[in-house]
Amino acid sequence: MYHYYAVFKPFGMLSQFTSEGEHTTLADLKFNFPKDVYPIGRLDADSEGLILLTNDKRVNSKLLEPSNKHSRKYLVQVEGEVTNEALVKLEKGIKVNDKGNIYETLPAKASIIIPPELPERTPPVRFRKNIPTSWIELIILEGKNRQVRKMTAAIGFPTLRLIRVEIEDLKLDKMENGCVQEISKSTFYLQLKL
Repeated sequence: MYHYYAVFKPFGMLSQFTSEGEHTTLADLKFNFPKDVYPIGRLDADSEGLILLTNDKRVNSKLLEPSNKHSRKYLVQVEGEVTNEALVKLEKGIKVNDKGNIYETLPAKASIIIPPELPERTPPVRFRKNIPTSWIELIILEGKNRQVRKMTAAIGFPTLRLIRVEIEDLKLDKMENGCVQEISKSTFYLQLKL
């Protein structure tokens, strides 16, 4: 029997079930996952938000294959006041280093947004009085290792907080940090456009 889950991964948690160092893992969530369920894709320990879990192996290739270009939406708090010129660079695609290879990101959608209402992060984002921060909404069609952080750093605005809020039409919505929601197969496939 196939199972499908959406999880709001907290800051500091690894996107895996096996322990590594002092980080918490998906096994620490207060949920009894079937033994054969695994995460589809990853979010770094210092990123938060939507991750998907299933034991349906067909989802992995359909969702992670770059040629399928599934959209992923992030809310990103960056250091400094983002300029329109910086957003244009993100939208055109920029060169980033991916495991020693220079890679040009696919065009993205980027906009400045008002600070969103989000659960507090533990620990909180560092605050420096003399350096302002901005929030941007960034939609990308690929998911290279630490891609969003590399993109914002490349335009001169380092990422302070990063939350993935959507994959295609599947959204975090009102989920609380650390929550797990089981989803029907039909809804999962429909919202992810699989």
